[in-house]
Amino acid sequence: MGRRLFSCFGRGSSSGGKEGDSAAAHEKNVTADVTAEEQRRGGPVLVELFSSQGCVTSLEAELLVSRLGRGDFELEVPVVVLAYHVDYWDYMGWKDPYGSSQWTVRQKAYVEAFNLDTMFTPQIVVQGRAHCQGNDQDALLSHINAASRFPAPSFQATFKRPTSECMQVTFTGTLRSKVDSQGVNVMVALYENGLVTDCPKGENKGRVLSNDFVIRKLEKLCNVKDISAKKNLSGTVSFPLWDTFQSSKCGVAVFVQNSSHQIFGLQNFQIPEYI
Repeated sequence: MGRRLFSCFGRGSSSGGKEGDSAAAHEKNVTADVTAEEQRRGGPVLVELFSSQGCVTSLEAELLVSRLGRGDFELEVPVVVLAYHVDYWDYMGWKDPYGSSQWTVRQKAYVEAFNLDTMFTPQIVVQGRAHCQGNDQDALLSHINAASRFPAPSFQATFKRPTSECMQVTFTGTLRSKVDSQGVNVMVALYENGLVTDCPKGENKGRVLSNDFVIRKLEKLCNVKDISAKKNLSGTVSFPLWDTFQSSKCGVAVFVQNSSHQIFGLQNFQIPEYI
């Protein structure tokens, strides 16, 4: 790919539980499922924020998606928010503790899909099909209301904490959407809320930064092709955990994406408190 320009944009128009206290608690299996009413309704819309603690204009976008994820806008359309912290602003003086080149690569894929010349923060992508500047509230809500919606997968999630350093999640269910020969990937994201960081350097020097829905881990559950909507699937992902992990602050999102990262189904799970 040719050289990309990095930009940190302000407001603009749219471009298109607690740990277990004993070994016994770690060995428990906990199963979570969605309700029948949730399955009857259309599935949620995925809102992905690309952000950085090294970008001063990302602060407004972080607040916006936090409010969105809390339900402050009372939308009729359910949403799931995931925030990816990129690493290309680290050279500005502050290394984002949640930044990753993996998330930068994901944003680059969207840059190419949308035929953009510039990779920027904050950027929001809705259902992998539309994007806008991350602090443009009107454009964001418009994209959500206009987004294509797909049935939520019917996965049941079983959580296990075999050790204090690892969490395993086993999923069993159907995608509820037919998959053709092009295939899709079923991805599992582990995210964390309520993160607070004192920033002593960079563009946000002296600020206390608050971040929600921050992606900590992303794993592929499986790749599938040529299957019916009712085909039963199962698989397990393992997440290494960090020292400050608290299940009450974290959640797991399962989403179905094609090779262009367009979203075709989405489910969200809260992690049981004593995992």
